Amino acid sequence: MAVQGAQVVARVGRVLRVVSEHSPNGATTAEVALQAGLTRPTAHRLLSSLTEEGFVDHDAVLGRWMLGPEVYLMGSVAASRYDIAELAAPNVSALASETGESAFLSARRGDETVCIQREEGSFPLRSFVLYEGVRFPLGVASAGMAIIAFLPDQEIRAYLDRHDLGAERGAQHDRRRILERIALTRRTGWSLNPGLVLEGSWGMGAAVFDAAGRPAWALSITGVESRFGPDRQQQLGSLLLRHAHEVTRRLQARRR
Repeated sequence: MAVQGAQVVARVGRVLRVVSEHSPNGATTAEVALQAGLTRPTAHRLLSSLTEEGFVDHDAVLGRWMLGPEVYLMGSVAASRYDIAELAAPNVSALASETGESAFLSARRGDETVCIQREEGSFPLRSFVLYEGVRFPLGVASAGMAIIAFLPDQEIRAYLDRHDLGAERGAQHDRRRILERIALTRRTGWSLNPGLVLEGSWGMGAAVFDAAGRPAWALSITGVESRFGPDRQQQLGSLLLRHAHEVTRRLQARRR
């Protein structure tokens, strides 16, 4: 019974994440089923139950499911503890303004990062790989690489034992290449994603540390490949590190 209950909770969590990732326009039952790894009847049953409890809303005309008022209320309560978005907002905006690229704040959630804030830059050509609610495994996008690189070696090995990123994401994400990029990120302080998620879309990131000194968030920027040449990488990396340090310092001061 305990196992069955845990399975239901895991399924509900996956359903809510899929609906969240399709905000604000919502997701169809078929999209939820496919992306949550469920049959369509199971997905519909869970969505209907979540609607009754106020966690999901259903637009009968469009046939789409959206996050409901209970999620908003819970989020408002949680914000008092996870207030990183408000605290980091000036730095995300400054990064977009100073670089011209799209800037982001991402948070670690278990073995993934989730984008929680986006600010558009002024440069007209943009990358749309990352937006609020999008999740990537640690070590894949620039934010996830910035975070995993500063975890203890034992945790990194355990994570790579759990996930075959090469099989999931292609040869560029096999264990050897991930470890090489971790070593490079540790040397420079900032991470580089040279179009590994989407060809031509480059990104860079820097970790933000919690009061215990662990990497829990990351600031990042993305743009087209031509904007991330070797000479500019150093400049962008320095900006990312400066802003990440400011957010870290502000976070740690607030926790004292």
